[in-house]
Amino acid sequence: MNTTCLPVEVMKAPVDYPYFPTRWQHFLWRNWELVPPERIAEVLDCSVEEVLNAAADLGLAVPPEVNPKWLTRGYLTLIRNNWQLLNYAQLLQLLTWTPEKLAYSLKEEDFLFHKLGKLKPDAPELKYAPLSTEETARTAEIKAVMEKYFPGDRKKYLEQPFAFSDLYKPVKMVGGREDFDFNFIHSYAASCGDVLGEAEELDPVPENLMAQYASMGIKGVWMHALLYLLYPIPGAEEYSRGSEKRIANLKKLVARCKKYGIRIFLYLNEPRCMPMEFYDKKPLWRGRLSRSERITICTTRTPEVLEYLENALRFIFTEVLDLGGVLTITASENATNCHYDLRSSECPSCSKFDPADIIAGVNAAIERGMHSVAPDARMLIYDWAWRRSPEDDVPGEFKRAVIDKLPKNKNVYINSVSEWGLITNVGGVEQYLRDYSISQVGPSEESKNIWKYAIEKGLQVCAKVQINNSWELSAVPYIPVPYLIREHLDNLKAAGVKGLMLSWTQGGFPGGNLELMTATPEEIANGKFAPELAKEVCRAWKHFSEAFRHFPFNVQVAYCAPMHFAPMNQLHLKPTGYNPTMVGFPFDNIDHWRAMYPADVFENQFRLLNDGWREGLEVLEKAAAMVQEQEKEEFNEIVTVATAAYCHLYSTLMQIRFVMARSAGAAETMKACAAEELKTALTIYDIARRDSRIGFEASNHYFYSLNDLREKIVNCEYVISELSR
Repeated sequence: MNTTCLPVEVMKAPVDYPYFPTRWQHFLWRNWELVPPERIAEVLDCSVEEVLNAAADLGLAVPPEVNPKWLTRGYLTLIRNNWQLLNYAQLLQLLTWTPEKLAYSLKEEDFLFHKLGKLKPDAPELKYAPLSTEETARTAEIKAVMEKYFPGDRKKYLEQPFAFSDLYKPVKMVGGREDFDFNFIHSYAASCGDVLGEAEELDPVPENLMAQYASMGIKGVWMHALLYLLYPIPGAEEYSRGSEKRIANLKKLVARCKKYGIRIFLYLNEPRCMPMEFYDKKPLWRGRLSRSERITICTTRTPEVLEYLENALRFIFTEVLDLGGVLTITASENATNCHYDLRSSECPSCSKFDPADIIAGVNAAIERGMHSVAPDARMLIYDWAWRRSPEDDVPGEFKRAVIDKLPKNKNVYINSVSEWGLITNVGGVEQYLRDYSISQVGPSEESKNIWKYAIEKGLQVCAKVQINNSWELSAVPYIPVPYLIREHLDNLKAAGVKGLMLSWTQGGFPGGNLELMTATPEEIANGKFAPELAKEVCRAWKHFSEAFRHFPFNVQVAYCAPMHFAPMNQLHLKPTGYNPTMVGFPFDNIDHWRAMYPADVFENQFRLLNDGWREGLEVLEKAAAMVQEQEKEEFNEIVTVATAAYCHLYSTLMQIRFVMARSAGAAETMKACAAEELKTALTIYDIARRDSRIGFEASNHYFYSLNDLREKIVNCEYVISELSR
């Protein structure tokens, strides 16, 4: 198998997991009931019977109930879970993918390789082998743990993964507010891979989801698209195989959404960098070598690039008549134009141009193509990370320079992160806020000034917000902090904002805090519960909302600290030597988790957050006696999501304390943290097995399976045992 097309970067020894007697057993465990045992046997080069016997020896369910959706809808979970265990050849064997398909996903699926740490661990080939006497004894210990905590049917899902897609139903909204004219959200069902190429199999906009969105007043959904997969690049058509199918699928999806009054917006992060050999055919398109080892597309050396963008948009909007428009990003983790990472000065051609011309030129070309055939389509220009250079700490001047050069049209919007530029002071640590947050309520003066300037220049404006959840905690469908959300919406209304981008890839759940679009927390509670119970629910919500203000927000904390994975993230008696990755692997490096927060301040902020959250849970616990039969479903929903959120936040606190204690050599504190982690993992386990939404996020699939949570129990028992020696 030729895997030379796959990225390697720095090779590094994989993480050690000593609580498993062998690495091949660890591999079997992580994939049990996610892929057929026949596939596991193929990878391990042994018989199916040997695999079944090995699983039984570990205490796993035999025969397995394999859910085929893991291979079609949960492959990112499989890739992540096997990244440290398998080499490329065996990973491809497990997935039954070609090297080219994996290379595409690593490059284009929401910068997956970046999330995986931009390196492939040097994992040795795994093979089944008979166990030694010592390995057999340790295997028996693992089985005993399974029998202790997961007897009988407790191993099984009560609601299968991905089942939430069958449970959408229209919502009766209360309140009747209409504060915003336009909104759009990322489809909860849409991944970030080749969405349009696989639309028939994966269905990114199912009918029942669109019906529920429509009932909540949602006007649009956005999804990933790559132009070269929709419209061939002249002279390099081989990169566009299947473009006709994608256009046909897009037409079907647009027609379906239109029935519900919902428009589709294509997310374009263009012009997207291409494989190295592309530039042999198109040398004038070659930009510079980026820090992610990609070659950017130069937009200033030849007019062909911007002409291609214009023609591609003209073609797409001619073929697909009812498209809502586009959402563009011109600075991001994906290598695109030469200023995508603020370093256009390193390109021999682009260094001669004002960076504002580069950013505006890309957007203008897209706008010309789209509006030449679809004048009413909306163009949402996202100013995320716009700066003149990496050293530019005051981006307002640069943003205004770009705005000056953009086409002025009633359907061109400047889309700004509402909170970007807030000066926050959490735990006594002052910072300039970058990215989006729920804990720190916007909008910032910087964003308000940009919106005011854009309106003066004849453009429309849109606020990028997170209503349901954020990278502060994306593993629950929504963070139940309605008072923070309503405060933010009221602030945006006062600022004159009329358009909302309601989510990035996380936050598209069709419910939860989206109900706040038309109502106050009190109106929502009174619409679901009797007055006294509604009062107690609001009291709990206030505790959650005030507690969440303590979150030590920083973009590095949000991306790298353990919140999303927390209850499954393993404890390590020795440092792994790995740094956390962007919403990929938290590992165990607190210095990367905490960013600029001192370790004691970081720990204390999570303590304050958890103390306040626990008070809210106690209010709900006491209020349970008041619940009438007809109120149980709604009340249980609040308790479930609030408890799941607490498990992630409390587990993060315990991991912070564990790592700090490890550095100090405080074995008793480490044991106490491991014991708390074990209890927390059991709590979230019982929630996750009955609620398929828990642990899911569209661009990452599931952060964990039940297997992963059971592994954490084994891990905690091992840590406690070793520390007790």
